[in-house]
Amino acid sequence: VQLQASGGGSVQAGGSLRLSCAASGRTFSNYHMAWFRQAPGKERELITWSAGSTHYADSVKGRFTISRDNAKNTVSLQMNSLKPEDTAVYYCGAGSEYVMGSPRPRYWGQGTQVTVSS
Repeated sequence: VQLQASGGGSVQAGGSLRLSCAASGRTFSNYHMAWFRQAPGKERELITWSAGSTHYADSVKGRFTISRDNAKNTVSLQMNSLKPEDTAVYYCGAGSEYVMGSPRPRYWGQGTQVTVSS
């Protein structure tokens, strides 16, 4: 089972980026799929997940949109109105477990760097 993330890069504040995560090795249609991020010196943060419905952290609500294509086993993250504080390594994750209502991925993609300059 593998998750392959792509789409990171550098952008100026106010710009947009789109991240993609392709899953292989099994069908993920019954799994939650999520995006986390980790900024330097900070803990990994759950920012959004999809499991029938979508959920967003307050820090990205209204700016980021998660979408998934179960037929293709992919999940994407459209990031608009980016801010310097969005700078982080972004990770996709998938699984079936939850801890205190939040997804706990079993499978992780490699991180992809997003850098937003002011």
